[in-house]
Amino acid sequence: MAFDGITLNSVIKELNSIVGARINSVFEPTPQEIIISVYNGSNLALNIDVSASNYRMNLTTHQKKNPQVAPQFCMILRKYLIGGRIKKIYNKGLERIAYIECECINEMNDRVNRTLIIELMGKYSNIVLVNESFTIIDALKKFDSEGESRSIMPARPYIEPVENKSDFTQTSEKDFVSTILNDENKTLETAIPNNYTGISKMFIQSTINELNFSNTVGDKTVKAVYNYISDILNSDNFSCTSFKNNYSIVSNKEEKEIYQTNFFLDDFYFKKDADEYFINYRNTLLKILNGTLDKVSKKMDNIDGKIDSCKDMDKYKEYGELILSNIYKFEDEKYNNFIEVENFYNNNEVIRIKIDSNISASQNAEKYFKKYNKMKNTLKITKIQKEETERELDYLGSLIEELDRCQTVQDIDDVYNEINENILFTDIKLKGKTKKQAQKDKSTLDNYLRTTVDEYDCFIGKNNRQNDNLTLKVARDNDIWLHTKDIHGSHVILRTNGEMPKISTIEKAAKLAAYHSKAKYSSHVPVDYCFVKFVKKPKGSVPGYVIYSNNKTIYVDP
Repeated sequence: MAFDGITLNSVIKELNSIVGARINSVFEPTPQEIIISVYNGSNLALNIDVSASNYRMNLTTHQKKNPQVAPQFCMILRKYLIGGRIKKIYNKGLERIAYIECECINEMNDRVNRTLIIELMGKYSNIVLVNESFTIIDALKKFDSEGESRSIMPARPYIEPVENKSDFTQTSEKDFVSTILNDENKTLETAIPNNYTGISKMFIQSTINELNFSNTVGDKTVKAVYNYISDILNSDNFSCTSFKNNYSIVSNKEEKEIYQTNFFLDDFYFKKDADEYFINYRNTLLKILNGTLDKVSKKMDNIDGKIDSCKDMDKYKEYGELILSNIYKFEDEKYNNFIEVENFYNNNEVIRIKIDSNISASQNAEKYFKKYNKMKNTLKITKIQKEETERELDYLGSLIEELDRCQTVQDIDDVYNEINENILFTDIKLKGKTKKQAQKDKSTLDNYLRTTVDEYDCFIGKNNRQNDNLTLKVARDNDIWLHTKDIHGSHVILRTNGEMPKISTIEKAAKLAAYHSKAKYSSHVPVDYCFVKFVKKPKGSVPGYVIYSNNKTIYVDP
C-alpha cells in the first residue's frame, strides 16, 4: 500500500491542529482497530488501523459498530487516556511510527505523560501504550522474542524497530544524488525505496508521473526528485490524490482544506473496506452454495447409479416366467447350477439361467420375481427422487446466478436470508434472525427494480423471494409476465393497465428479462411471456419456482 512515511508525515502535519484536544472515549470496533474520540471545539474521531493490508492512521467521519463488551486493550486505553489532553503528535524522520503524547491525571491526581505509539509496518503493525519513561503499559499485539533485543510485553522498556535504511530528512542533496547514482538498481522506483526509509515505490511512481520524467536514474532526475520530496516535507502545500487505483501524496500549489489528506484516506479506505466486505461476503455465500451443489450433485450421481442398476429388471421377470414354463426340466440331475431353456421372448433362442439346486423350481422363479419387483419399486422411488433432486439443482443454479447479479450488500443479504430459510442448508451453520431482522427482511421484498417501457411500468425481481412476491402479490392478472426460457433469471412484470401492449413494447421488456438473467452476455436469447393469470406456483416449491401455460416465446438480444 502507499501508506508510507511520506503519507504519515502529511497526516501528522494536519493532526497537529488537534494538539490540546481532550480525549473523550476509546473504542475497539475490530481486533485490529482503535478509534479515539477527541474534542477541540468540535468532536473528531481518530482511526488507527493496524491490519496487515489496510494499516493507517487518519481522522474518520464513518461510524463503525462496536462490540457490546469492550476488549481488554480498549479498557486499558480508556483507563489511562480518557480525560487526558493531546500534548504532541510527531514522527521521527520518515519512520512509519507515530507518537501521540498525552498529558493525563493518574490515580494520585498527579499530571503524568503517557504516549501512544502507532507502528505502521504491514503485518508487523502494532499499537503500544507507554509511560513517561517509555516503559510498556500494554500493547494491542504482545510478543516475547527469546534471544532478540526487542519484545513487546508489559513492564518492559519500549525499543524502536531497527531500520537499516537512511533517513531522507537527514540527507543532503549531494549525498542523496551520490547514493542513488551508485546504487545497483537503475530505476528510480527501485533505487530510492531501497536506500531510504519511509519512501514507497508507489510514491516514486507518482512523483515521476507528476514531474513527467523517465524512470531511469540520472543526475538531473535524481536532483529533481530530491527537491520535490523536500518541498512536500518542508511546506504545507501537499494533498493526497488517487494514483493507479491507490493513492499518493503530491505537491499542491492551491490552498488545501485543513484535514484534506486525512479525509481523503478516510473515504479511500472506507470504500476499500466496503468493497472487500462485499467480495468476502459474496464469496462466503458462493462457497456455501457450491458446497451444497457438490453434495446434491453426488446425490444425483447416486440416484443415476441406482436407476442404471435397474435397467435389466425385465430380464429377471422373464427368467421367472421361463423357469415356470420349463419346470419339468428340474427333474434332470445334470442341471445342478444352470438350466438351459428356449427363450420364447427372443425367437426361442436357447439361454442359460442360473438356479439354486437346493430349492424348488417355483422357489427359483419366486426369487427372480422378487428381484424384479424390488428393482421395479427402486426405479419408481428413484425416479421421484431424481425429479426432486433436479429441482434442487435447478434452484441452486438460480441462487448462484442470483448471487452473481448482486451489486450491493443488501442484495447479498437477500440471498443470505433466502439460504437461511431453506431446508437444503439446515446442516450449515448460519446465524438465525431476530423478529426485528425478519421484519426488515420482509420490507426488502419491495426493493425490486422499477423502470418504464414505452410508458408502461415494468418491475424486475432481484432475487427468488422478490420474484415470488412480484409475480404472486404485486402483479395483476392481466399484466404480462416474462422470463428467459429454461435459463435462470429474474421475473419481469409489464404492467398493462388492462391494455394490450404492442409487440415492440413486449420485445423491449423481453430484453430486460434477458439482461437480468444468466444469458446476459449471450445473443438471440429465448424469453417466454404470458399473462400473469397463467402463472402458478406449485405448493411446497422453492422460492422463485413457478409453472406457466398459454405462453409465447420471443428471441431477443439483451
